[in-house]
Amino acid sequence: MGRKKKLPIGIEFFKDFKRDDFYYVDKTNFIRDFIELRGSVNLFTRPRRFGKSLTMDMLKSFFEIGADASLFEGLAISKEMEICERYMGKYPVISISLKDVEGMDFQMAYDMLGSVISEEARRLDFLLNSDELTALDKEELIRLIRGDFEKTVHLHGSLRLLTDLLFKHYKIPVIILIDEYDVPLDKAYRSDYYSEMVNLIRSLFSRVLKTNRNLYFAAITGCLRIARESIFTGLNNFKVRTISDVDFAEYFGFTDDEVREMLRYYEIEHAYGQIKEWYDGYHFGDVDVYCPWDVLNQCDKLRARPDAPMETHWENSSSNAIVQDILANATETTKNQMEALISGEAIEKVLIPELTYTDLGSTDQDVRETYLWSVLFATGYLTDAKRPEGEVHTLVIPNKEVLRIYEKRIRSWFKLSVTRDTDRWACFCDAVKAGDDTKVQTLFNEFMSMSISIRDTCVKKEMKENFYHGLLLGLLQAEGSWVVKSNAESGIGYADIRLEIPSTKTGCIIEVKYAENGEYEQTCVKAMAQIEKNGYAEVLRQDGMETIHKYGIACYKKNCRVSYQSET
Repeated sequence: MGRKKKLPIGIEFFKDFKRDDFYYVDKTNFIRDFIELRGSVNLFTRPRRFGKSLTMDMLKSFFEIGADASLFEGLAISKEMEICERYMGKYPVISISLKDVEGMDFQMAYDMLGSVISEEARRLDFLLNSDELTALDKEELIRLIRGDFEKTVHLHGSLRLLTDLLFKHYKIPVIILIDEYDVPLDKAYRSDYYSEMVNLIRSLFSRVLKTNRNLYFAAITGCLRIARESIFTGLNNFKVRTISDVDFAEYFGFTDDEVREMLRYYEIEHAYGQIKEWYDGYHFGDVDVYCPWDVLNQCDKLRARPDAPMETHWENSSSNAIVQDILANATETTKNQMEALISGEAIEKVLIPELTYTDLGSTDQDVRETYLWSVLFATGYLTDAKRPEGEVHTLVIPNKEVLRIYEKRIRSWFKLSVTRDTDRWACFCDAVKAGDDTKVQTLFNEFMSMSISIRDTCVKKEMKENFYHGLLLGLLQAEGSWVVKSNAESGIGYADIRLEIPSTKTGCIIEVKYAENGEYEQTCVKAMAQIEKNGYAEVLRQDGMETIHKYGIACYKKNCRVSYQSET
């Protein structure tokens, strides 16, 4: 493989692609479509890691006075010569990101927001030399640069002040770009100062976006469409583009053609099938897209090692608390719907197009669950299986990576639920240790009756086995004094679970299998035969275990059967 362009993992500044020779998936026609379709204030909602920040910086790089036209040479927008002539480098721009505005209390978050505004004011400090600004104007700008926001009114009016100063200097209306506008609201809700943060963001936005004659347009991004009355009160010509809208659908995420081209470029076309299974499946408007963060990271892995396993990259860069929230107080109906989803089925839901965080804490179970399903959809944990009919969406889990996130959160919730009942959980551990297969079977069945299962659908048998394997593994790992290994190399194969109890020199081999159509007995026989055939217990003998318990466990929906043999 010859020298290739670097993969742009985590690159958020448009100029870096040409300067540092990064691979770029050309999304510059977004600029053309935006100019043709925009309103005065434009909100784009997409899940995290789908290119929102880079898109905003691309707009800044294109429109801002002093723009470097060479950055766009050879890209799609450069062919739109009339647009480039009229708009490129013609406008003052204010650009901020609220992704780091958070804190344990409101004052900390307030100070963080002030720091963001102050940083942007410093970027515009050339205005201090402007002959168009008065001495008072410059004093006000210096206050922003210093971060003097002791008076609340100073922070609330800070963006409006910057637009006024830029207009005075250039005599040209100003473009406002605000990235990740909803992050402070999410952090505030979770730290119990939501009402204060709503008031602050509403006031900040209202002053700069409403009846501002010095504003040309604003573009705002976020994950959620927060209810207009909460944040965007009174705004006219306000356009919202969500993941359900057809316009701009192809500009956030990678299309199938773009992924195929990237794999060809890096000579890793062999991985196309797996990459599609793991990272594709999102349906935005009329376009199917891949999560770009996943594709870039996995391409990087495959470029270094062609047989690199697929990994859950998006999971490690996003908060998955919302999945835990929906499980915490799930009704039986919700559990059944979750079972359908993880089994590869679709569910139909009426979703809320505009959200408020107060709905999350509603005492009305129906309101709370509708909110949670709506957030799962907006944040990328669910996607449309087909075009929605009104507010009714046919929802599915988009791909294998997101399925793994659900399974992990379900296992975590299951483990927490079971171990809270300390007596029953301790009894289960004692039964495993003692080789009491009847008690193991009884208690594991009781535990599973409270949980979520996988239905008997077209989901691969291997995935079903991994699900039950994970539930059992979590329970055993919670016993901190045991050495528990999963799929550890043993004998000539891999045992599902191998555990050692050093204090009593007791070892266990556990093989978990999915019992197709409830065929428990035959499946248990296969599990025990596999343990013997592959010599899984040999490692335990080598480690000095004097008593060895062998369990073959067959699982189907919310039931199991346990077969058992012992060695001493």
